[in-house]
Amino acid sequence: MNPENNAIIDTLTGSFLISTPKMPDPRFSEQVLYICAHSHEGTMALVVNRPHPFLTMDKILRGANLPVPALLLPPVYSGGPVEPASASILFTSDYQAEQQLAISTTISLSREARLLEDIARGQGPEKYLFILGYAGWGPGQLEQELVAEGWLVVPEDDALVFDVPDEEKWQRAALLYGIDITTYGDMIGNA
Repeated sequence: MNPENNAIIDTLTGSFLISTPKMPDPRFSEQVLYICAHSHEGTMALVVNRPHPFLTMDKILRGANLPVPALLLPPVYSGGPVEPASASILFTSDYQAEQQLAISTTISLSREARLLEDIARGQGPEKYLFILGYAGWGPGQLEQELVAEGWLVVPEDDALVFDVPDEEKWQRAALLYGIDITTYGDMIGNA
């Protein structure tokens, strides 16, 4: 693969994947994924609008024998079907972890235990999502799904990750591109 193709592939890191009504996999129906890594080797993304059905941050902190801060805690998220017991934290870059992946200039990802300890002490990042599992694609697999119109790609928006209510993220993400996702399937091929 030539360097120009690599530059094109790398541009999806930090973008959103929005499932369309044509998504064949029901696990991703009405989901918004934040792409953390995308290269010729594959793609890794996190679902950012699916709260875990029964786990909460206070349960996670208590389970790790950490204090639960008095402030309002965000939900725990089900980040995808791969390694559903592995935890990662997506957070604003006002916090610096020793081991982190800078996804953009404003959002990073870490699996560092100290980050969870700092959150428990009220010294963590201003905004974060605690996420279990992730979604992954092998080389070229995501690109094939994009051609099949199962996903839309839209640019990053920090507010969508951290500030928009989960039940609104899917439609709001599409609106970043001026698309009413609820009528998306009706518009295809009718121009």
